[in-house]
Amino acid sequence: MSRSERGVPDWQIGLAPNRSVSRERRGQLALTLQIVRPGEKFVTVPLVLTVAEAEGLHAALCYALNAEPVPDDAPECRKSIQYSGSQQRF
Repeated sequence: MSRSERGVPDWQIGLAPNRSVSRERRGQLALTLQIVRPGEKFVTVPLVLTVAEAEGLHAALCYALNAEPVPDDAPECRKSIQYSGSQQRF
């Protein structure tokens, strides 16, 4: 039985297209998300993070992505760095 058959809507939350992270007052960071349900209009909402929360999210994503191959168009922070005389680091 799908979630919608049990009466729970099939909400989807993801990054809002054509939006980037912005810096808010007091140094906070805002990531714009969109919330949609199939067949209905969507709403955008900011996910506001402190710098510490953003750093924690960044670190968690880095660890989660560590085993994934790096696409050619990935940001610089995802590309490996070759240090002389040692192994690659990310």
